[in-house]
Amino acid sequence: MPELTAPKNTPFPSASLLGYPRIGRRRELKKAVEAYWAGKIDAAALDAAAKDIQLTIARRLQDLGLTEAAAVPGTFSYYDQVLDTTAHLGAVPARFGKLLDAEGRLDIDAYFTLARGNKDQQPLEMTKWFDTNYHYLVPEIGPETEFTLASTAKVDEFAFALENGIETRPYIVGPVTYLLLSKASDDAPAGFAPLSRLADILPIYVQLLEQLAAAGASWVQLDEPALVVDQDLPAAQIEAAVARAYEVLTAAANRPQILVSSPYGSLDGQLGTLAATNIDALHIDVFKGAVPSAAALAGLGNKTLVAGVVDGHNIWRNDLAASAAKLDELKGAAAKVAVSTSTSTQHVPHDVEEETQLSAQLRSWLAFSDQKAAEVKILASYLADPAAAQAAIDDATAVIASRATAHGVRRQDVRARTEALTAADFGRSEYAVREAAQEAALQLPPLPTTTIGSFPQTSEIRSARARNTKGELSDDQYERLMKDEIKRVVDLQEELGYDVLVHGEPERNDMVQYFAENLEGFDVTVHGWVQSYGSRCTRPSILWGDVTRSAPITVKWAEYAQSLTAKPMKGMLTGPVTILAWSFVRDDQPLGETANQVGLALRDEIADLEAAGIKVIQVDEPALRELLPLRKADQAGYLKWSVDSFRLATAGAADATQIHTHLCYSEFGVIIDAIDGLDADVTSIEAARSRMEVVHDLESHGFGRGVGPGVYDIHSPRVPGEAEVTELLSTAVKHVPSRQLWVNPDCGLKTRGYAETEESLRNLAKATQTVRAGLLEAAK
Repeated sequence: MPELTAPKNTPFPSASLLGYPRIGRRRELKKAVEAYWAGKIDAAALDAAAKDIQLTIARRLQDLGLTEAAAVPGTFSYYDQVLDTTAHLGAVPARFGKLLDAEGRLDIDAYFTLARGNKDQQPLEMTKWFDTNYHYLVPEIGPETEFTLASTAKVDEFAFALENGIETRPYIVGPVTYLLLSKASDDAPAGFAPLSRLADILPIYVQLLEQLAAAGASWVQLDEPALVVDQDLPAAQIEAAVARAYEVLTAAANRPQILVSSPYGSLDGQLGTLAATNIDALHIDVFKGAVPSAAALAGLGNKTLVAGVVDGHNIWRNDLAASAAKLDELKGAAAKVAVSTSTSTQHVPHDVEEETQLSAQLRSWLAFSDQKAAEVKILASYLADPAAAQAAIDDATAVIASRATAHGVRRQDVRARTEALTAADFGRSEYAVREAAQEAALQLPPLPTTTIGSFPQTSEIRSARARNTKGELSDDQYERLMKDEIKRVVDLQEELGYDVLVHGEPERNDMVQYFAENLEGFDVTVHGWVQSYGSRCTRPSILWGDVTRSAPITVKWAEYAQSLTAKPMKGMLTGPVTILAWSFVRDDQPLGETANQVGLALRDEIADLEAAGIKVIQVDEPALRELLPLRKADQAGYLKWSVDSFRLATAGAADATQIHTHLCYSEFGVIIDAIDGLDADVTSIEAARSRMEVVHDLESHGFGRGVGPGVYDIHSPRVPGEAEVTELLSTAVKHVPSRQLWVNPDCGLKTRGYAETEESLRNLAKATQTVRAGLLEAAK
C-alpha cells in the first residue's frame, strides 16, 4: 500500500467562479463539434479547436483578475459534464455493446455515440439539470455495469493549460451526485438503486485524483448539487454515502486538495456531514440558500468556506451591500472564507458589454459572466479591506434603486388587470363537455397524428431572417419567403397523411425570443448565447418590466397556413412558465405575478386565433418541471401559480377549441398531478428516449384526457424505423386507452434536417396505420 502523502498546501483562491461558459463567445465549440459530426473536420482539428477555446477562456478569466493558482475553473466539456464523468468511469451501458477500445479507453466517437445514439441504439436519456434550462445525459447503472478509468480528458485539459502557464481547477461531478442522477439500467432488478455501486466507483475517482496530482493540480472541484435536493432515498442513507465517499477520496495517496461544491440551494442537513469529512474546502450557495448559522458551520474547523454570494444562474447586478453583509456573517463563523458564484456561470452569457443595442440603462442593471467575475473580485477585496470596496458597493446600491423606478418596470394598466382577476378566469367547462364539442368540430380518426410545431430551419430560412434584420431583404420579400416555406411544410404533411397540421414556424428564431420580441417588458440580446445541451445553444430574452401585448403576434401566419388545407391547423404559442423559465426574469417580484401578466397576453392571442378560425391551439410548457423547487416543501406553491398561469392563458377558449400542451425531457411522474391540473385537452410528452416509461405514470394516475407520448426522438440524428415506432405505439396502447392516444414526435423538428425528418415522419405515419388496423381488427 503506498504511503499517504499530504495534499499540496496551496491556499484556495480568494476569488473564483464555480464554472464559466464553455461554448465560446461566438459558439466556436458548437461550430467545431457540428463540423466534426458532419465530417467537415477530423479529430485532430476538433481537438485543436477545443484547445484554443480552453486556452481563450483561461486567459480571459486571468484578464478579469482571477490570477491566483486554481482560480480558473477547468469546466470544459465537448458535450456534457455528466457524460464526461460517465466517460471517465467507463460506465457504458451493455446495450451499446463494446465501445471501449483495445486499451480500455472511450474515444471521442464512442463518447458522441452515447450522446447521440447510432442506427441500432437510442442515446442516453436526457433530462433537466436541477432547476436550470441545461440538460444532462442520464447514466444507466446496474449491478452488471463495469467501471474502469476509460478517459484522462480532465488530466489532459489540466496539463495543456499548465503548459501554457495557467493552473486551472479541474472539475468533476461528485460520486454521490453522479449516482443519484443515474437511472437503473434496463437489466437491473426491481428496486435496484445506482447509489449501491458507490464502493465500486470510488477507486476510479481515486485514480483520477492521483493522476491530477501527478500532473501538478493543487485543487480539484467535485460538484455535489444532488445534496441540495430532497431525494426519495432515506436521508441517513445519503449521509452515509457522503461520509464514506469523502473518507475514501480524502485518504487517496498524493491527491490534490478537494473543494466540494453545492450549487442550486441550501445543503441543510448535509452541511454537517460534509463539514465532518477531511475535504479541504466547502462551497455553499448563499445566494439562493440561507446563510448557515455559526453552530452549523462550527464543524468546518480549518477548512475554507467558499461563499457563493454572486448569482451564477441569472443576469441581474449583484446587491453588493447585501452580499457584504452575508460575508460578514460567514467571516464570524468560519476560519477562512473565499468568494465565488452560487453556481457555474455556464447558465449566463459571456459579457454584457457586447450588447450595445441594449439601452445603457438596461445594461447597467445586468451582470453576465465577465461582470460576475468582477463582482466576485470586489467582494473578495471587501473581505480583505471593506473600505477599498465601498465605492463599488455604493454604486451597485444606487443602480438597483434606479431600476425600481424606471419607466416600464411597473405599469398601472397591467397591474389593474391582474388585480381584477377572479376564480372564474382560471377554469373552462368540464372536459366531457369540451370533448364532445371538439369531436363534432374536428372529426379526427383514432390515434390522430400531428407534430409538435417547428419544422427544420434551413440555412435559407436563417439567411432570410438575418438579411431582413439587416435591411437587405424587404418585409414583403421576407414574408413571401416565409409563406413559401409554410406551404412546403403544409404540403408535406398533407402528402404524409397527418391529421392535425402545423405551419412549421419558419418565422420564429426561437420559441421564446419570438414572443419576447413582440411583447412589451422584454429585450433580446445579440450575443447572449447559453448552452442548453450538447451543441444546442439559445439566447434567453431579458424580462425586465411589466408584460403586455399591443397587437396579435402569431395570427397572420396561422391564418395563412389554415387557408392552405381543409385539415385542422394548430396555432402555436409558448406558455407562460416556459417563457419565464427560458428567459432571464426580473427578480424584483414573485414569479407568479409575472406569469399571470404573460398568461393574460397569451389569453388575448388565443382569442384572436379563434376569431381567425383556428380550432386547435397548442400552448407549449416544456419547462413546467424545470422550475420545480428542489426542496419538496416549496413545490406546492410553485405548482399552484405555474398551473394557474397556464389555465389563465387558456380558460377563455371556447369548448370546441382544442387546447394542446407539450412537455419534454423531465421526470413526469414527479409532476403528473400538475400536468393533469393544466386541464389541457391534449398533452404531448417526450417518451422515445425513455422507451415509453411515462405511460406507466399515466396509467397509474388514471390520466383521462388526450395524450401523445412521443415516438420519435428529435434530439438525435437517427431515424427511427417503422417497426421501432410500431413497438412504442403498441406499448402505449397497452397502458393508455386508445381513444385518448395521439401520435407525435418528442419535440419540435427545428434542429433536424429535412431528409431525416421526412423519413422519420413517414415511418411514424406508417406505424400509426399498422396500429390503427390492429385496433380495428381487435374491435370486430
